[in-house]
Amino acid sequence: MMARRWIAWGGVAVLLMVVVTVACDCWVATSTQDRLYDRVEAIPPRALGLVLGTSERLGNGRRNLYFVARIQAAAGLYHAGKVRHLLLSGDNRRVDYNEPEAMRQALLQAGVPDQAMTLDYAGLRTLDSIVRAAEVFGQTQLTVISQRFHNERALFIAERSGLDAIGFDAADVPALYGVKTRLREAVARLWAVLDVYLLQTRPRFIGPAVDITLKPAD
Repeated sequence: MMARRWIAWGGVAVLLMVVVTVACDCWVATSTQDRLYDRVEAIPPRALGLVLGTSERLGNGRRNLYFVARIQAAAGLYHAGKVRHLLLSGDNRRVDYNEPEAMRQALLQAGVPDQAMTLDYAGLRTLDSIVRAAEVFGQTQLTVISQRFHNERALFIAERSGLDAIGFDAADVPALYGVKTRLREAVARLWAVLDVYLLQTRPRFIGPAVDITLKPAD
């Protein structure tokens, strides 16, 4: 009898968690739609573009399509004059893993000048990248550059961090390619809601302020 009761309560707990996760997923998505763009000609110009990091290559050594698309999107916005400077924010916790530097090298190959880029090596999470853009790099207005599902969460966090942010959606990847990423994203959105409303999570590293000297407008 006791075992059945525990099983029943366990089933209720799992169902409640699923409902809460789906609700958070929908909340994050629906609250950001009016600030997302997927055409270069349509997006308003902003001085700074924040490129959210991801690994350049997958575990099997193949090129990460998410990375490739974000680089193409960032370079396209820069060359179209939609952003004048790029803040490359990603993970660099290990000496053999450096997302910001990988993005920098790829953007140099795409024709973006070195002086138009600033690297943030402490963007360990999306929340860290957003909050650090405001508190460390002194930004109040920016364009977030990533895939749409990622931009939705980033803008959700940005709005609640006092940032005036819009998002540019890099090209998505084939559905089967990104199944694991999408499943992780649902959980990440639940944590985003908890981070900003309940836990009041702070970035792991803050450090001193960094001045970004923006290229003058043409």
